[in-house]
Amino acid sequence: MSTKISPFQVAATYIGTVVGAGFASGQEVLQFFGYFGPWGIAGLFLAGILFFYFGQIILRLGHELEADSHVPVIHYAGGKWLGTLIDYVITFFLFGALTAMVAGAGSIFFEQFRLSPLWGNALMVVATLVTVLAGISGVITAISFVVPLLLAAVLGISLYTLAVTGFDNITLTSAGTPAVPRWPLAAIVYVSYNLVMAVAILAPMGKAAEKRVLRQGALLGGLGLGVGALAILLAVLATLPGSAKFSIPMIYVAGQISPWVQTIYSIVLFAEVYTTAVGSLYGFVVRLAEPDSPRIPYIAVGASIGAFVASQFGFTNLVRVLYPAVGYAGLLMLAGLLYRTWGERLVPQPAFRKKPAQKEQPGKEEENK
Repeated sequence: MSTKISPFQVAATYIGTVVGAGFASGQEVLQFFGYFGPWGIAGLFLAGILFFYFGQIILRLGHELEADSHVPVIHYAGGKWLGTLIDYVITFFLFGALTAMVAGAGSIFFEQFRLSPLWGNALMVVATLVTVLAGISGVITAISFVVPLLLAAVLGISLYTLAVTGFDNITLTSAGTPAVPRWPLAAIVYVSYNLVMAVAILAPMGKAAEKRVLRQGALLGGLGLGVGALAILLAVLATLPGSAKFSIPMIYVAGQISPWVQTIYSIVLFAEVYTTAVGSLYGFVVRLAEPDSPRIPYIAVGASIGAFVASQFGFTNLVRVLYPAVGYAGLLMLAGLLYRTWGERLVPQPAFRKKPAQKEQPGKEEENK
């Protein structure tokens, strides 16, 4: 059943699932777009279009399949065997994203406070674990507060930097080795791995709103993500080569304005890392066990320890290696969504799709209630 959710709420939730530590740090846009020079900007425009297109497909399927999780949408897109494989990829990336957040916290501690990264790693692991074990409901409020604050900080810092440095100082030349060899492929892979994470939220959200609202929300979400990423990219390029030397380039950019701005942005970024880490750990844990299962604490503790150990690989290295790898795997999901969207008339409806006749029997719905 659809509820009164506005397009702005859909867009905010969509943006919130994508805007994590990698996005806000500037490391993602630098690795995927910054090293392509002017073609990197073209890649960001393509990514914004793809965010809208595939986002509205996932939301629509979530609505039509009345999905309570990402599983019905994934199985519909990939079928039984491929859908199961994609589900495994999503579960793996939830752990990978947790690891990247723990590593990002260590980078913030080292680059901003000159403390050992281990302190940041440990604090993030403990805070995340305690939150998941105590209950996840409060995190929704935290995300709704942190995400708008983070976007405001990103846009404010980027616009100020560009106003001071001027567009003439933007380095539109290849300054390093990109994570993906070609800019169109980089845009597709960038959207792919972000949607691997976002589908876990977008699919069930599609059930709760009307199709018109979902489409408008996807459009606003894709636009917001594109504009935010472009602002970050231009600010980072305007401060090269200094910004490229840091694991968290945006902290360097903020530091060029004022030490106080740098400190405030570091705190906001750490809060965003925390909310993303909590969502990743919770999603990973409840995918392996029911929310009320006695196995939850053991899985949560084991995953937290594993993420702490894996985070020593380094935040920059994780973004460079893990994200593209998951993005390539996520191409299977995008291909499945395209195939089902354009070839749906030729493909028999899957057995798990709910039949319209079931929706037209209010008596049975009342009995189930």
